[in-house]
Amino acid sequence: MQVALEINARHLRLTDNLEALIRERTEHLEHYYPRIVRCHVSLDGPSDHHGHGGTFDVHIDLRVPGCEIAVTHQKGGDLPAAIRNAFDAARRQLQDYAERQRGDVKHHAEETPAPPAPEELPPAGLDV
Repeated sequence: MQVALEINARHLRLTDNLEALIRERTEHLEHYYPRIVRCHVSLDGPSDHHGHGGTFDVHIDLRVPGCEIAVTHQKGGDLPAAIRNAFDAARRQLQDYAERQRGDVKHHAEETPAPPAPEELPPAGLDV
């Protein structure tokens, strides 16, 4: 990564375990896509004015050449699970971006036009 990982926490204490989890998950993203330029992770804990009760918000902003990927994930009560889920979503978006870069985008087969409507048949019993 060209710019050091940034981690910000609001309304919660960033423990060594949480920071280690974020660094580990960031390294997984870098192994999958080594051209990540920047990664910024913001954690927002529950607060009275937040309005979500015990919900944790995890925001991940990734910058890669030609694209910025942003993920927001909310989870009640389990911050490590919210972090893992947010990084899983970021990996899926990064995977989609990498596939588009390589030209691996799935193309749907062109729909074949409907056959022309059959000509009206003469009433039964008439010789044509």
